[in-house]
Amino acid sequence: MKNRLNKDELRREIGFFSAAVLVIANMVGTGIFTTSGFIIEELGNPQTMLLCWFVGGVFALCGALCYGELGAMFPKAGGSGWISLIVGFSAPIAAASVAFATYFFRAVPVFFNQEFTAPFSGVKILTLSPITVLAAAIIIIFSLIHYHSLFLGSRVQNGLTIFKIGLIVIFVVSGLFLGNGSTGNFSEGLDMSTVFQDKFAISLIFISFAYSGWNAAAYLGGEIKKPSRNIPLALLAGTFLVMCLYLLLNAVYIYALPAKEMSGVLEVGAKSAVCLFGDDISKYFTGAIAIGLLSVLSAMIMAGPRVYYAMAKDGIFFELFGRVNRLHRTPAYAIFLQAGIAIVMVITASFDKLLIYIGFTLSLCAMLTVVGMIRLRMNQPALARDYKTFGYPVTPLLFILGNLWIIYFSIKSRPITSLFGLGTIGLGILVYLHFSGKRRQNYET
Repeated sequence: MKNRLNKDELRREIGFFSAAVLVIANMVGTGIFTTSGFIIEELGNPQTMLLCWFVGGVFALCGALCYGELGAMFPKAGGSGWISLIVGFSAPIAAASVAFATYFFRAVPVFFNQEFTAPFSGVKILTLSPITVLAAAIIIIFSLIHYHSLFLGSRVQNGLTIFKIGLIVIFVVSGLFLGNGSTGNFSEGLDMSTVFQDKFAISLIFISFAYSGWNAAAYLGGEIKKPSRNIPLALLAGTFLVMCLYLLLNAVYIYALPAKEMSGVLEVGAKSAVCLFGDDISKYFTGAIAIGLLSVLSAMIMAGPRVYYAMAKDGIFFELFGRVNRLHRTPAYAIFLQAGIAIVMVITASFDKLLIYIGFTLSLCAMLTVVGMIRLRMNQPALARDYKTFGYPVTPLLFILGNLWIIYFSIKSRPITSLFGLGTIGLGILVYLHFSGKRRQNYET
């Protein structure tokens, strides 16, 4: 049976620069401005924390190389379906919007700060506060921007990303050379004894969340010009630049704050700015960080719906979400589905558990994707000759082993949150089997 969605097509309008910007925008944001406090709480050692960020960056580079090969092989819009909908985009959008609202209210204090909760058996299942209301509102605003057009969305995206990178460079340079920090915060030696413990692996979960987004350009393969060239280059260039920025930014955090003062702090960027520059100047940096967080929010709102669109085009999701708005040429229904799920997560989930849930589930799914790439190369030698991953087979094997390490310690140390991740994957398999069965029936008839 002919696919009835073929008239709804996306256009190839994104070049290498915009694709690389999208990768950077997806990565730099919520994680780097919120996770270092949780990581130092686990490790207790600043130099070990920097090593952990470096190891996480190496894993991300290996993953980017593998996904670059897959993006070159299959240059269409797409991704890992159900997991992308729930964990890959909706949950990180929720986390980014909460982080934005938290930083915003640090810069602009709110007079009304009452929180309304709906408890069930002693557990908060719904929270309404100035932070959750602003977070939901910003999700709606940026969903409308990306609904309007790819042209407007990509221009807003590029502008926010350039602003964010400029902010990080200014923060790093001014913090290290003009800030009131202390090199004594680096004096504690590297503690290698923790590297092979569960604390290091748990820290890598937070870091894998911070690096998540390195595969973003692959999701927009159907809209990228010269995809076999631009997708791998954008993934690699964007990931390497982000790795360097993350190491520098964490060095500034350590320079600004002793480990005890950083431990467990969500808005670590804001607290570092206070220590470095004082209250008067720090509020401007805090407000700028809030604006910078809009870049990662915008990037995920832009990329995610292309995955659900591709699922529907392939007949493994509801047909409605494979439709493109005829006036704006954007996947409107997919955009609003994602926004709705993200808003529900904003008002129902706690921030730190959300990060663990995202990091664990994405690590498992990314690892399985790279395993699939290896099988594909083995079963189709022609593809293996035409598309070569740099460092193959070392890079995919390193990526797989590193993620297995993270997954093992995640299940051991955070069993409940890991079970939610496994449950999401299991539910995704059921959804896939359901729609695959319907697709087979349609072809047979």
